[in-house]
Amino acid sequence: MLTRIKRKTVTAGAGRFAIVASQYNPRYVQAMVNAARAELKRAGVKAVEVVRVPGAYEIPLVASRLARTHTQHATRGMLNATGLSAIICLGVIIRGETAHAAHIGEAVSRALMDIQLRHEIPVVHEVLLLENEAQARARCLGRTHNRGAEAAQTALRMAEVMRRVSGNPLQSACPPA
Repeated sequence: MLTRIKRKTVTAGAGRFAIVASQYNPRYVQAMVNAARAELKRAGVKAVEVVRVPGAYEIPLVASRLARTHTQHATRGMLNATGLSAIICLGVIIRGETAHAAHIGEAVSRALMDIQLRHEIPVVHEVLLLENEAQARARCLGRTHNRGAEAAQTALRMAEVMRRVSGNPLQSACPPA
């Protein structure tokens, strides 16, 4: 069931975000990119890099490169200048008559989770595996149900969580008993 986008005021400060988006199913993906960018702009984000890849299967490779670059900057103490706050991954896979779409969806999901854990950077997964174009229209083209806007909100929240826990994770993340 689709839920309405709940807009919360989240400010990003000097955060830098990347969007990795598939060129496949361009009508739907571009609508998600537009919604994500608008949400980030509304939160005060000034630095958004959009990287286009041919299809959903290619998204993890670019996300991994971006995350690795983020990790290298963080270890050199340059995080505030060039590091990323989060990576947003956007794509639309529509099932066909074979199992191909399911295989792509599973591989992308697994890879994005691995990247997030390996590099300790939020990787927001909105590579949608949908049954048909009606589902794509409902999730990508609507102003009240746009997964791109939801992805941006998640990225903003996760960037804030990661900032809070970056000092002493146990002290920041867990309230006193």
